[in-house]
Amino acid sequence: MKMSQELLSDLIEKRRYLHENPELAFEEFNTTEHIKTWLREHDIAILPIHLETGVVAEVRGAFDGPTIAIRSDIDALPIKEETSVPFKSKIEGKMHACGHDFHAVSILGAAILLNKQKETLHGTVRFIFQAAEEVAQGAKKVVQAGVLEGVSSIFGMHNKPDLPVGTIGVKAGGLMASVDKFKIKFQGVGGHAGIPHHAIDPIVIASQYVTSVQSVVSRRLNLFDNAVISITSIHGGNTWNVIPDEVTLEGTVRTFQPQAREAIPGLMKNLAESIATGNGGSVEFVWDDYLPVVNNDAQLEEVVRAAAMESGYQVVDAVPSAGGEDFAFYQTYIPGFFVWVGVDGPKEWHHPQFDLKEDAIKVAAEYFAHLAAKVLK
Repeated sequence: MKMSQELLSDLIEKRRYLHENPELAFEEFNTTEHIKTWLREHDIAILPIHLETGVVAEVRGAFDGPTIAIRSDIDALPIKEETSVPFKSKIEGKMHACGHDFHAVSILGAAILLNKQKETLHGTVRFIFQAAEEVAQGAKKVVQAGVLEGVSSIFGMHNKPDLPVGTIGVKAGGLMASVDKFKIKFQGVGGHAGIPHHAIDPIVIASQYVTSVQSVVSRRLNLFDNAVISITSIHGGNTWNVIPDEVTLEGTVRTFQPQAREAIPGLMKNLAESIATGNGGSVEFVWDDYLPVVNNDAQLEEVVRAAAMESGYQVVDAVPSAGGEDFAFYQTYIPGFFVWVGVDGPKEWHHPQFDLKEDAIKVAAEYFAHLAAKVLK
């Protein structure tokens, strides 16, 4: 299914509109209305799903067959744009710095292409324009709304700035890491900085933990487990001559193997308790299971690769990312596959100078239209 230059130009214009008017998670009201309008312009059915933001649409084929889903995300980030493009964000402090504007119009393009070929389709393609991916809550809302009912498999993508346009990155198994959050509060006894033997210093306790916790990965996990523990926030004390009562650490853990993800919280907690107790203090350990691994179904890999080659695009082995993606939630319910789409951008995701080459819209739209038709067969 090839895209005309006229349609590509129209989709580029729509992408630039979304880029100029970014909306954060669960605030995508204008984006939602525009996507609905654009779908109606092409007589694509919108499902009456109750979602405050986001859209679910369908293209129903002329022949009986399964229902599959294709998902894009639509939210932006709280980042001040620093590009020089003429269509840069008009909203101060908000930017499509992860390319969800590109995702939305590309999947819109796939829906348009498939709708033109619906007389040949064997089944139904459900298109999910999902809100709130950046806060890892949008996919949960979609599932709760019943959107996956009757769906046999789901497909999605993320743009990849370090891949050239015309490239599709494919990998079965773990593609994006699980994401977990933690908060650790070390409790001591405050006191005079010049008389520390009358206090229990939580800064000393926390400092020991920061350096020791890396041994969880280097000495307690299997060599072949992929994991990283990052402490990203330390708060304690408010003046130079007083030992505080407590210090709070926050951070994230990224893993790919379920056994590592299961083991790490207990190892981190035990270490925190031993260091705190050994220094006369105590600890409160809070763990948040945030996102599972994006785990691509191996049985779908062959059709995913074949669709890219048949569409005339280059297939490469996708390099996994330790970034998270709430597409992973869908894969805990039904088989799914997530790919990279090359956009040849100057900066990585979430950078204020993030940009991409817009001819990649044609690549993504044609690829997903062909993939959907092929899977339905």
